[in-house]
Amino acid sequence: MQATIDITWLDLALFMLLLSIPVAISHWLQLGIGRDIGIAVLRMTLQLLLVGIYLQFLFDLNSVWLNLTWLATMILIGASAILSGAKLPKRLLFLPILTSITLSLLPVLAILLLGLLQPTPSYSAQYLIPLAGMLLGNSLSGNIVALQRLFSALAENRSEYEGRLALGARPKQASMPFVQSALKQSLAPILASMATTGLVTLPGMMTGQILGGSDPMLAVKYQLIILLAIFVVLSVCVTTSLLLSVRVALNPSGKLLINKTN
Repeated sequence: MQATIDITWLDLALFMLLLSIPVAISHWLQLGIGRDIGIAVLRMTLQLLLVGIYLQFLFDLNSVWLNLTWLATMILIGASAILSGAKLPKRLLFLPILTSITLSLLPVLAILLLGLLQPTPSYSAQYLIPLAGMLLGNSLSGNIVALQRLFSALAENRSEYEGRLALGARPKQASMPFVQSALKQSLAPILASMATTGLVTLPGMMTGQILGGSDPMLAVKYQLIILLAIFVVLSVCVTTSLLLSVRVALNPSGKLLINKTN
């Protein structure tokens, strides 16, 4: 296995000329997203450069308090991003979502760092930050889908929900079918992805390790660990988010306190 091939900044700039293709498609089909493409690419580039500089500083310093502060910041931003993506009120649901992320992410992260990988030191930024980023990042879309489906279903099927209440069901019982449906829909994509991994696709982390010169079987081991960890974190996080959100979004009489149009 050869070492990672370096990419010069000039080569990267020339490669980015390929973006003229989707911009041309937008112009040809009158999609009107050429400006959006430019802004998205510019933001992505600047943000990644800044993160790269900061992570280099973080890795070199490797301070436990700085690492934990960065982890806490990631969790806070993640909770906010979920509610923004789902277009739900942060004032009511921020604490439940923050709680669900923390309860699902930290135990799995601790098992990975303290039990399985055991880097030195255990809070090593080289492992802590990328692992937390992958686990958290893959939880965002699942939570957004689940929360959107839950509150949309409650609003669209209000008569069905109220019918269960009229028959004597408690709010938690009456809303449970909607919770179950939202949970299944949010987990469906990752289950499909796991079932085809290796046959249809090679995951990004595994591809990156192989391109970086790692042994393919070592890359397989890491990818299995990450995929399993992502699935566990996503399952716990979405389940907890739905249950806690229902608890705060329904008053004791069962009235929904959230308007999905918010």
